[in-house]
Order: sequence, then C-alpha cells, then structure tokens
Amino acid sequence: MQSVLVIGAGGVSHVTIHKMASLSKVFTNIILASRTIDKCLKIKKSVKKKYNADITIIELDADNVNETVSIINKFKPFLVINLALPYQDLNIMDACLITKTHYLDTANYEPKDEAKFEYKWQWDYIKSFEEKGIMALLGSGFDPGVTNVFTAYTKKHYLDCIDCLDILDCNDGDHGHPFATNFNPEINIREVTSNSKYWEDKQWKIGPALKSKISFNFPEIGHKNMYLMYHEELESLIKHFPEIKKARFWMTFGDNYLKYLEVLENIGMTSIVPVNHNGAEIVPLEFLKTILPDPSSLGERTRGKTCIGTIISGKKNNTEKTFYTYNICDHEACFDEVGSQAISYTTGVPAMIGAMLMLQKIWFKPGVWNMEQFNPDPFMELLNQHGLPTKTIQLKDSVNF
Repeated sequence: MQSVLVIGAGGVSHVTIHKMASLSKVFTNIILASRTIDKCLKIKKSVKKKYNADITIIELDADNVNETVSIINKFKPFLVINLALPYQDLNIMDACLITKTHYLDTANYEPKDEAKFEYKWQWDYIKSFEEKGIMALLGSGFDPGVTNVFTAYTKKHYLDCIDCLDILDCNDGDHGHPFATNFNPEINIREVTSNSKYWEDKQWKIGPALKSKISFNFPEIGHKNMYLMYHEELESLIKHFPEIKKARFWMTFGDNYLKYLEVLENIGMTSIVPVNHNGAEIVPLEFLKTILPDPSSLGERTRGKTCIGTIISGKKNNTEKTFYTYNICDHEACFDEVGSQAISYTTGVPAMIGAMLMLQKIWFKPGVWNMEQFNPDPFMELLNQHGLPTKTIQLKDSVNF
C-alpha cells in the first residue's frame, strides 16, 4: 500500500483529494495535513459522503521542518503533495530530503517578504535529491504544469523547433462579488501586481504591471482583453527549449476586477511591507486576504468557463506552422462533480495526475524536474480521462500580437 501525504487544505487540495479518493486502486491511503484542522475535516466529510472513502487528517504547521519530518516518519508516505503556500516549499522539500520522501508541488517557491517568482531556489536541490535517490516534480498544476506539458507535446508531435510561445489564460467566470480572487488572495494579488516580463532576443524584457493589453477571441467564450504578465513556467520552458526566441504569458481580467485592484493598490492594501497598527505589526495584504471572500466559497455561485492554452509557432520540415492547444473548463460542471470552481479544478486535477504518474513510476527519476522534461503523452491521455479534455488545432497564420 502506497500512502500519499497532502499538505494544505484549500480549494486546490479539495479537488485533488476528491479526485484521488475516486481512484482508490491508485491512491490507497490518503493523509491530509494542515494547520487548519477544520478545513481538513470539511474535506474528509465531503469525500466520505461522495465516495464513501476514508482519509486520515492531522494538524501540521508546515513552516516547522521538524514537525513535518515527524508527520512523514509517522505515516511513511511514498509521496508528499505540497498544496500549501509557496513560501513553504523549501521547508517541505527539506523535510522530504531528511526522510527520503518523494515530493510534488503546483507552484514555485516565493520568499514571503518579496514578490519574486524564480525556480533557482528549488533547482538548487537537484544534486541533493539525486544523491538521496528521491524525486521532486515541480509545478504540477495548470499554469505552470499543463501549459508546460502542452509545450512539450506540441514540440514532440507537431514541430521540429519552437520559435514563439504564447500562454493564454482566460477565466470568464462570474462569482457575483464586487471583488474576489479565485485562489489565495495573497498569492494572486502579489502575482498580478508584479512587473510584466517576457523573453525575447535571448533576454528578459520587463515592463509595468497590466499595461500591455490585447483582445483575443477565445473558443466558446469570445473576445476578452488579456494582459501581459510574468509566470514562472516561462523560466523553465526557455531553459529546456533553448531554441525559443520569444515567450510570453497573458491573462484576462475584467474591468471591475482591475478597478477595485487599482483602488486597493493606491491606498496601500496590496503592500507586503509590515505596518504598525495600534501597537501591532500587520502586513496589509495579509489583512486584505482575511476580509476578502474565501476562494473555496466561490464554487457554488460561479458561472462561466475558463480557457487556458498555448499558441506555439515554429518549423516542421522547414515550413512555418502554428498550433493552438487548449482546455475549456466549465465552473458549474466542476462544482457539480467535486464542489469547487474551475480555477481550483484546473490546478487540482493536474496535481492528482502528476502524483499518479509518480506512484506508477511512469514519470520517475531521482532529482528535481519540471513538467516538460518528461514524456507528455501519458499526462495528456490522463487529462482527457479525468475531466480536462484538450484540443489542438492548427492556425492558418502565426499570431501577430
């Protein structure tokens, strides 16, 4: 029997646990740990009601390496699935090294006191994980994650080389609140308000946040404004596909979201610099997170669809070709299946798939790996089987934006 230890009990974890519980022949023993045991209990009850499956829950402060080591030693999981905050990645990786336990996450490490999105801290673990004979799979969500797999799949099946990569993330969901974020507000707002950055001519080009805007006609959704941003998968993709000449990441935002975000930013509520309030030190963004709607509460009221994919141009037999690979996910269908909205679903399902491939040793090699470094075919097959069907179409021309 191979156990998995899931750390974190937010919206993504809710989806991952439910999907794993539905595959009891693969995930025979699931342990869920979080510092908020009430959230664990809520997921445990939901899984029991839906699948008549039992999971073990336990309280854990993942900032404490010794505590995490103790939990790992107690349950002896084959794999730790880190769905906690990205600030905690390195502590959890340290615990995995000490206990010689395999590791998976959905987002790269971020320092808590600085909005910086880089893989260098986790790539520094490559040699240590190799020497211990254990594997770490980084970024097994949708973006990063599925978008990396889409890129590898396009290169393997359709192109000899990649010239231009555009990742497009559209959420056309409506949750009815004046302002809310679809995943952890603290992480979401740090990401959105950071400088844009893209790769061109063998260098990073940096600009202000949310200033470069274009309209794109998304399948089954229609025309939406999308904004140039930076996302961590660009760093690994240009490393592992060094022929890429240009790589960009785009995300859609509604005018209402941007209006509220601008106000919050202007009054200092998105700051991560501590301030003194009545003798207590608080971080404005952490306070804002406390008063905004919990993302896990949005599922029941969210309507609409997401469309996330890659547009990749390159050459095949010296002929220019462009391919668009994407998934469309319906918020209401996700809620009907697992009780979550599509943003959590599109991250939680890939986390389950990455874990499955590791447990079955289809993707399995000591060291620290990004998603695009493995054969994309089994992952793509499982996406289609487990609720995230994909489609690839050839475009008549390369994109011109």
